[in-house]
Amino acid sequence: MNGAEALVKTMLASDVSVCFANPGTSEMHFVAALDTHPDMRCILCLFEGGVTGAADGYARMSGNVAGTLLHLGPGFGNGWANLHNARKGHSGIVNIVGDHAGYHLKHDAPLQADLDGVAGSISHWVRRATDSTMVASAGAEAIRVARGGEIATVILQADCAWGDSQTGPAKAQPPAQKHRPDKDRVMAAAKALSEPGAALLVSGPGLYGEGAELAGKIAARTGCRLLAPFFAPRIALGEGAVAFESLPYNADLTAEFLAGQTRIVLVGEDPPVNFFAYPGKPSTPEPAGCALDRLCYGDWDVLWTLEMLADAAGVDSSETIARIGRHVPDIETGALTAEGIGRGLANAIPEGAIIVNEAVTAGAGIWPFVNVAAAHDRINNTGGSIGQCLPNALGAAVACPDRPVFAVSGDGSAMYQVQSLWTAAREELDITVVIVANRGYQILHFELEAQGAPKPGRNASAMFDIENPLLDWVALAAGHGVQGVQVDSEEGLAEALKTASNTKGPFLIEAVI
Repeated sequence: MNGAEALVKTMLASDVSVCFANPGTSEMHFVAALDTHPDMRCILCLFEGGVTGAADGYARMSGNVAGTLLHLGPGFGNGWANLHNARKGHSGIVNIVGDHAGYHLKHDAPLQADLDGVAGSISHWVRRATDSTMVASAGAEAIRVARGGEIATVILQADCAWGDSQTGPAKAQPPAQKHRPDKDRVMAAAKALSEPGAALLVSGPGLYGEGAELAGKIAARTGCRLLAPFFAPRIALGEGAVAFESLPYNADLTAEFLAGQTRIVLVGEDPPVNFFAYPGKPSTPEPAGCALDRLCYGDWDVLWTLEMLADAAGVDSSETIARIGRHVPDIETGALTAEGIGRGLANAIPEGAIIVNEAVTAGAGIWPFVNVAAAHDRINNTGGSIGQCLPNALGAAVACPDRPVFAVSGDGSAMYQVQSLWTAAREELDITVVIVANRGYQILHFELEAQGAPKPGRNASAMFDIENPLLDWVALAAGHGVQGVQVDSEEGLAEALKTASNTKGPFLIEAVI
């Protein structure tokens, strides 16, 4: 058994059974090992950013570790941006990255790069296999680390992949128990939440399932505000979901939103920070004098902390949790707007849907309608590196094959990972892609104004719009094997969404606003 075979067997023995891949020559022995293990599902993505973004979406929705296969330093570098988003969302990912044989490294071949450096810049844990006997143990330890919601990378030198493993496969051990806050601090936080001006800001597993229920009960018992981050990694929304107040994106609006708060207890979330610095404005939006209590960091034991906080607050079974009521608006007629997209989606999404959100500027018009539609899970862009939506949707669809997935993305953002359409077609994934075609990077107009810069002239406008020539998303979809249609009216969108629901595999709607 060679090192590559031992690594594949280690992954399968440790319940890692999906590998999103874009391999090259250095990984051929690993590819051959995957080929002899059909119980490992291998999914080809045509760009490494699709590989890492899909692994992120899979991890968020499955709760399990996702595997990737990448090629050398340049390949890992291509996947870096979506690993950044995954890291911000605490997604557990194991990267297997091929490298040249150890004896070949000294020759500085054309594709040789500082792989250790680029991997270390985004991974929580990196190990280079320099001997075939260490491959399986490195893989097992990487999976153990990733189970804690971290990015782990195994650098697999080609000679270690083809060499005799001697030791055979290993099995990953359970992750170490996550850190828990001191019980005295939990008691103090519970008491503080009952005081005027207090808020509880939650993220991670506190935004869906058991964690959201606990957070809702704590808010009901103490009377505090219950908050969620704008870029929640995964949050339950729609009918019956716990009613969180989401922080706004805009710095001024966030400052208004938090005005009057005297204390914010944070569980699974960092203190609020403005997305960018703006001249003459503070970097953080909380009011002066507001106490920030970092009770539980994002990589700590969020569920345990919420359980203890609920006990300390005196929560019992009689608590009435504030929940989202369902309201589905009527479809209107006329030219399509962001609000019209929201109304269309609110009517179309079935209970249990998964929505991946990268509608940056149009989102303010879309989501107020969808938030109060059927119960669903929402995935957001946690790290702000655009191009997350389409590959995240791939991973979510693989993780949850019985749940319809909706990918809602701006046209500029979607072009970063347009190749993901091909993978969706090949895998026949049930994804409805809604491209919000506003013909530009519209968020940059708002940011230019917020920075106090002059209105865009010729050069700035040329860098913000994508109108000359216009992108043809229906043609782009067809070129990747995906059916599609363009709509520019609200009633047209409604019909297109019905068509999508009756279409096997992916379907793309170019929604022109």
